[in-house]
Amino acid sequence: MQGSHIRHQFNLHGRKIVVIASLFLFLATAGHAQVKRTNRWVQKNNPNYDDKKLTYGFLIGLHTTSYQIKYSDKFVTPQFDTAYAVVPSWKPGFALGFIVNYRLTEFLDVRLTPTVGFYENKVTYYFTNDTKTLDQNVASTMVEFPVLLKYKSERRGNVRMYMIGGVKPAIEASGKKDVEETVLEVKNSNLSLEAGVGFDLYYPLFKFSPEIRFSRGIVNMLDNTTNRFGQPLQRVNTNTVTIFFLFQ
Repeated sequence: MQGSHIRHQFNLHGRKIVVIASLFLFLATAGHAQVKRTNRWVQKNNPNYDDKKLTYGFLIGLHTTSYQIKYSDKFVTPQFDTAYAVVPSWKPGFALGFIVNYRLTEFLDVRLTPTVGFYENKVTYYFTNDTKTLDQNVASTMVEFPVLLKYKSERRGNVRMYMIGGVKPAIEASGKKDVEETVLEVKNSNLSLEAGVGFDLYYPLFKFSPEIRFSRGIVNMLDNTTNRFGQPLQRVNTNTVTIFFLFQ
């Protein structure tokens, strides 16, 4: 039974990843087409843009996120004989932020992107008794401070590809909230590792960059392991896939 729910979870995850990947592939194809056009002696837009040491901008992010859980030893004890699965679900959200980009070398930048992210995580507990299922919805507004290194390819026409990676500390905007004793409790801070790829598309008045980024939380978010929803679990980590649209 537990296996069927896990497969269902992966199917949901797979469909959402396909949608995100398709969107990014469309943007990448558009960028590749622009490369071909610009290679036909088309004049470069903003030819001196990358000579600037410091540039600014803003970003919009659309993400899907889910907890990754690890069961505790208590899950297999008689105390939880009616609970047979705990299944997290992928939920959508969005983020808004600013960009501060510092050019280190021709092909390497340091990027700070202070961001406010709006997240919702859902965890479903499955039981064999009359309770059947119980959903735990954890909504949070996180203030995030990603510190990233951006490694760029050579600019070709009005397109440049890049890879990006770094760390993302985050803290909940509202601080520690008062919660009931019978809910899944998580910490109000997190630390994630981030990696992604993107394209810089140069226009006459600005630079537009579609980017896909993967984020993996390395902090155990589980805060209360003594109540009904925390006892079956040992670890709760975050997983997020985000499409960013950056304007500089």
